[in-house]
Amino acid sequence: MPPSSLVRAAWRARLAAGARALAVLAAAPLLLTACGGPEPLQPGGDAVPAGVEDEAATLPSPELAPSDVASIAATAPPQSALATAMLLEVKGRASRTGYDRALFGDGWVDVDRNGCDTRNDVLARDLEPQTFKPGTHDCVVVTGTLVDPYGGATIAFQRGEATSPAVQIDHVVALSDAWQKGAQGWDDARRTQFANDPLNLLAVDGPLNAQKGDGDTATWLPPAKGYRCAYVARQVAVKYTYGLWVTAAEQNAMVSVLSACPDEPLPPGSAVPPAPAPGDEAQSDPAPAAVPPPAPEPAPAPVPAPAPVAPANPGNTVDCGDLGSWPEAQGWYEAYLPFFGDVAALDGDGDGVACESLPGAP
Repeated sequence: MPPSSLVRAAWRARLAAGARALAVLAAAPLLLTACGGPEPLQPGGDAVPAGVEDEAATLPSPELAPSDVASIAATAPPQSALATAMLLEVKGRASRTGYDRALFGDGWVDVDRNGCDTRNDVLARDLEPQTFKPGTHDCVVVTGTLVDPYGGATIAFQRGEATSPAVQIDHVVALSDAWQKGAQGWDDARRTQFANDPLNLLAVDGPLNAQKGDGDTATWLPPAKGYRCAYVARQVAVKYTYGLWVTAAEQNAMVSVLSACPDEPLPPGSAVPPAPAPGDEAQSDPAPAAVPPPAPEPAPAPVPAPAPVAPANPGNTVDCGDLGSWPEAQGWYEAYLPFFGDVAALDGDGDGVACESLPGAP
């Protein structure tokens, strides 16, 4: 059976099972009422049936037999996302014990030393058009428009405590998932680099980001089906680049999705597997009974650039009243921000501008 037929058969089985489950759920309120149970919920009640797309996003991908996974992947173009998915190490999920967001750095930091934290870098990259807060050197994004890749909606972003959560920055490979699949063994610098790597970050719809949680490809996919190939290719790229492993179910789901787009490339910024030697391509049309050549070993994960030497931590030793002008306060704030965050609490509203009450502040 051709690879595409194998995947369609798996999807048909999964959809049939989902339809049976939805039918049972739909009948449940009637059964409870007939048995003297609670009345069915009226409009405005607490329970609202999930839409088809929400249901599809939270259901796992169809499961393929191991032989089907190998058969599909054997036809993948070299260095494609599908071929790279088969190079990922397959192991069981480690314990989540000990995980804490703070182990991946103190929030959004300026790892590329461009004077702007990672959240604003990603908003500036993914929103178009966008406006910036005056006096922040085109750093702090105030407004912009996002075409959400996960759901397809167009979202107007407005910076503010009540409005900013409408657009969130998603770690495509969630930090908790990375912790359970290799990141426990990293040092602090590598975890901070991972949490702020643009390869692993997308501006997306806030509620869909919350729905995803720390799900991997086997447990969550974007409702926008046209984006699923690019989404899974990015997960493959991040895991290959950083040497993270996958579970068998996760690799199975990756191959299932990418089989519909076998030429899908790895996104820019990803490590790329070595190209096959010229002799390997000549052997790509063996006799029907021949076993395909083994996949090349994954390239070692790139070694991060050495972190800049940190100054001594000044602690909370100054306040805005100790600094004579806003340029002096902003310079002090930016000197220590990449290493210790806002250690003296000079940026009260978190917008990247220190001591806004001092003369000369924007």
